Amino acid sequence: MSALVGFDLDRTVVYSAAALMLDGPDEQAPSLVVTEVYQGLPLSFMTRTAERALADLAAHAVVVPVTTRTVAQYRRIHLPLPETGWAVTTNGAVVLHDGEPDAAWTETLRDEITDSSAPLPEVEQRLASHLPAGAVLRTRRAEDLFVYAIVDRAELPAAAVESFAADLAGLGWRVSVQGRKLYAVPMPIRKERALAAVAERVGATKTVAAGDSLLDREMLAWADVAIRPAHGELHAVGWTAPNLTVTAAQGVLAGEELIGLAAAAVADLPARA
Repeated sequence: MSALVGFDLDRTVVYSAAALMLDGPDEQAPSLVVTEVYQGLPLSFMTRTAERALADLAAHAVVVPVTTRTVAQYRRIHLPLPETGWAVTTNGAVVLHDGEPDAAWTETLRDEITDSSAPLPEVEQRLASHLPAGAVLRTRRAEDLFVYAIVDRAELPAAAVESFAADLAGLGWRVSVQGRKLYAVPMPIRKERALAAVAERVGATKTVAAGDSLLDREMLAWADVAIRPAHGELHAVGWTAPNLTVTAAQGVLAGEELIGLAAAAVADLPARA
């Protein structure tokens, strides 16, 4: 028997300084470790306790980062995981094994997107023209598969996001807002599809998943055990499921807590060979 644990990265296991949500006195703040450096500066963090717990979890389960980040963005993240192993990037469009992309997996998805979703340039045009003036600061493509925008949240009311999401749903795309980023992703690209493929390849008999955003919802519903932090998009809409546990903590301490919950969920299975 073996276990697979898939977890989202940003605002689930790793946190920017703005997302730490440390409300107590500074002298009581947990010890933090840097998990990402960008342009020479620390960008993402986790607690030292979380780092140790994640290393221990990797000795008992196949731990798979599952992120909306592109491959290049994912490679900036440094976690206490084996150098060989699995990861899912680009919201499920890319499966990495020992650091190398599975080209066949991505090409199959490209064919599905062509058949079921509006072309990327059309969505980019709508992103530029269908949201309030001043809301979209700049846009970026992710592996030429989907698009995300850096937004000014003060200029982006929830009603505008809901209207835009409904518009794109008719084109075979879906929308998620995570921090200062708004993602528009073709519907065939889903995290749980890629994670299920990894689970099949490693022969997992128990699956655990953790995430905080609407793009994580299907992955959490798919897993045997689901965990989400008490913050983020899913928390804002009160999303729940029979297999779900919600952390008591918020912010970076929720990341620490959910790693412990994942470890408890697989504690009855033998350690990895």
